[in-house]
Amino acid sequence: MLITNVEVIPVELTLSVPYRVLYEEKVERACIVFVRIDLQDGRSAWGCAAFDPALTGETRESVTRACRRCAERARDLNPLNTEYALAELAKLTAGTPSAQCAFDIAFHDLLGLAAGLPLHRLMGGYRYRIRTSVAVGLGNVAETVELAQMRAKQGFRILKIKGGQDPEEDVRRVRAVCDALPELTIRLDADQGYSVRQALDVARALRDKIEMLEQPTPARDLDALRQVSVLSRVPILASQSVLGPESALEIVSQRAAGGISIKLTTCGGLLQARQIDAIARAGRLATMVGCLNEPALLIAAGLAFALSSANVQYGDLDGHFDLVDDPTTAGFRFEEGWLIASDVPGLGCRVEL
Repeated sequence: MLITNVEVIPVELTLSVPYRVLYEEKVERACIVFVRIDLQDGRSAWGCAAFDPALTGETRESVTRACRRCAERARDLNPLNTEYALAELAKLTAGTPSAQCAFDIAFHDLLGLAAGLPLHRLMGGYRYRIRTSVAVGLGNVAETVELAQMRAKQGFRILKIKGGQDPEEDVRRVRAVCDALPELTIRLDADQGYSVRQALDVARALRDKIEMLEQPTPARDLDALRQVSVLSRVPILASQSVLGPESALEIVSQRAAGGISIKLTTCGGLLQARQIDAIARAGRLATMVGCLNEPALLIAAGLAFALSSANVQYGDLDGHFDLVDDPTTAGFRFEEGWLIASDVPGLGCRVEL
């Protein structure tokens, strides 16, 4: 199995349902950088980078440059020496974890193609499906309920309400959704917007309404997160606080949260994600696999990881649903809130670019 060519393809994808979050007034598009690795036997493996500048400081230009540096180096690497190859490419992706992720999942796709196995089985095969939440962006009470009802009609059974702007309004929004859709599971993501007191007040008010409260306090203030986690009866998950194995180890050692959310794009891919999950498991913290606005190709990689580990208790893999021009045709399927894997080798996706 020899690499004959590596191509880097930046694209911009449009969201069919724009939304608001605490740190961005209107999200309408997603910048993606695809990577295609061509093999001597005519097959191709794919990876891609998705990024949020507010989380990692990455830009389309910095990610594209890093991917092109990796493309030059990757041509000389043995695609089946995955650890060595990715260690070499990591030297070229400092400050751009999404570029590292793009080549990480492409090389894992190569492994699956070589083995003739779907990636979730190659990495462990603990389960074949997981339920995913879907985000409901910022809005007033009526807007939140309307969007929640739309998502329920699409088949979702878990909603993640975006909040953090006004704690009292968040409580009203969540209660209204619970009243309108009492059979659904509700999560609240504060996106770092609360103080310790506000987080505890919200958790107390919604104790019987929400499954979890995600990243209630600023990402870098682990002491604040720990205070909320210790005193809250609602499970607290760290999200933006988790950028790699080192930050995960710090969260575990401080008992700063009851669980952690892992995004392949912000931590650098599957190798890094599996290290973070192992740290969480050793510390008896639950893992959630999350995402950004990203193509089905990246969601397939996150799904493979989620399905491979017994420690993954939550799925938050909705980033592809509203991309109207996603060039990826996924092998997995969505049924009544479940993401269900296929047995197609590798990531199981077809990309047309």
